[in-house]
Amino acid sequence: MRREGYELQVGQPQVIIKEIDGMKCEPIETLIVDVPAEVSGKVIELVTQRKGELLIMEPKGDLQHLEFEIPARGIIGLRNNVLTATAGEAIMAHRFKAYEPWKGNIPGRLNGVLVSMEKGSTTAYSIDKLQDRGRFFIEPGVEVYEGQIMGEHIRDNDLVVNVVKGKALTNMRASGTDDNARIATAVKFSLEEAMEYIQADEYIEITPKSMRLRKIYLTENERKINAKKFVNQ
Repeated sequence: MRREGYELQVGQPQVIIKEIDGMKCEPIETLIVDVPAEVSGKVIELVTQRKGELLIMEPKGDLQHLEFEIPARGIIGLRNNVLTATAGEAIMAHRFKAYEPWKGNIPGRLNGVLVSMEKGSTTAYSIDKLQDRGRFFIEPGVEVYEGQIMGEHIRDNDLVVNVVKGKALTNMRASGTDDNARIATAVKFSLEEAMEYIQADEYIEITPKSMRLRKIYLTENERKINAKKFVNQ
């Protein structure tokens, strides 16, 4: 579709819920992880936080073989967290097992996001001043709009930021000093990684030339009014 010039928006993946014998049921998956023994504890912690249950733990050559049962909801976003926690050494596979009773709420992404409050072109000055607030997904000189997600906040709440503000010039200061800003390399997502990352109130915007993350409601006032729609999703 991108080759044909279409633009589309993708929301957070959702599992199919069924009512079986009057009970709310969800898909359960068998998750298999082979990981170095010294980091197996981190994997077990991450999976159990998402309602996973450890069934088998045994050595497999130089690796630790772990088998879990976990709601399909819990696998969304899990792969990136496991690979980060294990320095990319985990080998994961999962398959559908059966529909079982609903396991309860599963915590989502731990960090909030940095959201643009203005439309315009990002500046090195603004990004440099905001680097202590989190990691950015965009570079200087990129056109952005209100409600677009700029990066990940270091705290668990969303933060609205101005990334298009330039440095105020005086007789004693030239705009060229903007070049002295030291900007960390922007984090880039693949489509699959972005789908794991976004939450219920966010979209991936896909165009023929670029891929962006955005809030469903672009203005801060709209987000506050509609915040209750996304609680416990």
